Amino acid sequence: MTPLEELSHLISQKGRRILVAQNPVDLKTLQGENSVYILQLPEEGHAAGGRAGGFGERRIEKIYCFHYENGACRKLFEVEAPEKLEKFELPYHAAGTPVILPDGSEKVISGVIDPEFIESYRQIV
Repeated sequence: MTPLEELSHLISQKGRRILVAQNPVDLKTLQGENSVYILQLPEEGHAAGGRAGGFGERRIEKIYCFHYENGACRKLFEVEAPEKLEKFELPYHAAGTPVILPDGSEKVISGVIDPEFIESYRQIV
């Protein structure tokens, strides 16, 4: 699976994920420069409740990081180690964020377009 296929799959499949990107995500053109993080959260059945209208337990299980620039997409890393994951802050202001998939269709995923968040993530890695 190419990095673009993997990123598209992570965005498209069901599950609890939050997207954090530097710029709006357009996987059809891959124009400009963008860093995209996919934060995998525990599935509903495993999450602790208590957050009315929220995500339940807000703990990251895994992070994927991709970068694309001028038509080329590459995967930078994938992290599962709890001691590294705890350094990443969850964006509590995540909302429905549209993503253009490689076939031109649009998918709305929980996420934020926030260059400052991306910069804080880069300081961790």
